[in-house]
Amino acid sequence: MIAEQLINILNDKLRNPIYKTIQLINIKDILNKSNFTKKEGVAIHLVVLHFVYMLVMNKKIATFIKQSDDSFSKDVYYRLLKNQSYNWRKLLSLSSIKLILFLQKLQSPKSVKVFIIDDTVEDKTGKKIEGSRDKLYSNKEKRFVRGINVLSLNYSDGLSNFMLDFAINMGNYARVKIEEMLGELDHRTIAYKRRAEIMKGKHQLAIDMVKRAIKSGVYADYLLVDSWYSKPIFLKEMNDLGIRVISRMANNKSIWNFKDKANTLDAVYEKFRHLRKAKFSQYGKIKFTYFSVLMEHKKAGKIRIVFIKTSNKLIPIVSTDIEINDSEIIEIYKRRWDIEQGYKELRQHFGFGEEENRIYEALVARITLSFFTYNLVSYINRISNEPQTIGGLFKDLECELSTLAIAMQTFIAILEEVAKIEDIVNRNEDLTSIISVLQDVTQKMLGFRC
Repeated sequence: MIAEQLINILNDKLRNPIYKTIQLINIKDILNKSNFTKKEGVAIHLVVLHFVYMLVMNKKIATFIKQSDDSFSKDVYYRLLKNQSYNWRKLLSLSSIKLILFLQKLQSPKSVKVFIIDDTVEDKTGKKIEGSRDKLYSNKEKRFVRGINVLSLNYSDGLSNFMLDFAINMGNYARVKIEEMLGELDHRTIAYKRRAEIMKGKHQLAIDMVKRAIKSGVYADYLLVDSWYSKPIFLKEMNDLGIRVISRMANNKSIWNFKDKANTLDAVYEKFRHLRKAKFSQYGKIKFTYFSVLMEHKKAGKIRIVFIKTSNKLIPIVSTDIEINDSEIIEIYKRRWDIEQGYKELRQHFGFGEEENRIYEALVARITLSFFTYNLVSYINRISNEPQTIGGLFKDLECELSTLAIAMQTFIAILEEVAKIEDIVNRNEDLTSIISVLQDVTQKMLGFRC
């Protein structure tokens, strides 16, 4: 009876949103479906939970082990990262889908849902990091670097963002050759397939990610990409999948060649700029004019091109949805910034780009854990009564977890000392059982003790 009452009190007072969210999505079931199985030893869901805590509390494995009474040995954490049979992509996909489904009741029917594809370059100085390459151009650094090229698929409903999938593109100048990476791996294994895809081009990796998202049942109104992906063949592939695309266009006459006599983007613009009445608008401090043209391409089909003219730039935006107007196309395309903001938050708060792993499986695992934790925090932020910036919520969660763990451990230590006082024990024989329940429930609800 006392134990039951204590559990009810602790469930009410110990508010750990990370743990509650992981329970909500049924992480044990997701891990089982993702081939995270063990016959004995430490429960895998607790090891994953510890990694989430490490990221939220900004602690490395060694620091977490040192400061937590209930941490596992370092080998337990490293074995999780290096395992070749775990399906990290499925873990990220299944957990993302669950969180998005839970948010549906909060979404307005009128809100525009979008997929966003983009890639980023993360510096990696090690010479033998599997998946890294030389001569990668970094927009952050404005120079060529050695690192990894991460291509990711983001889902946004305008208020919350979730990382659905990612792939690493290696291409030429690999630090570790693909033959060496595949080694003696069986081609049927998860590890082989995840490693082998690294040599696909970004174009094909992007298409594969969209196909997986559609197959999983995630719905989006539009796919947003930048000019690199905006090629006629890509738009055709998306048309075949039933996905409408809004994208910036590369002003390249070898890529965009229309049926019209004005067969290049520059020629189309020059032909219609005097025939269309341009509208005026402003984005931040940037003032611009715009008008649109309906065109047909032999591969991309019918498209609407919105020409945006600033004081010194001509920016063509293409939409395969020809029913919406120019301003809607521009407003929806602005949402592509969501993934850039996501990358920024991932680097600042979730350890993305700081992976120190040479083995490919460990690199994939660490990136997945960063994305997984980011998704959890995005969900918590959305369902909280007063949503805030990811950074602000991140700091709050870090503080709450540390304070809660330390406070409960201190409280239990005090009770243990009290229990040693003979008179109190004689008057209350339930005190030791209370301490036992507190220790057990606190450890379960937190997953660790500081």
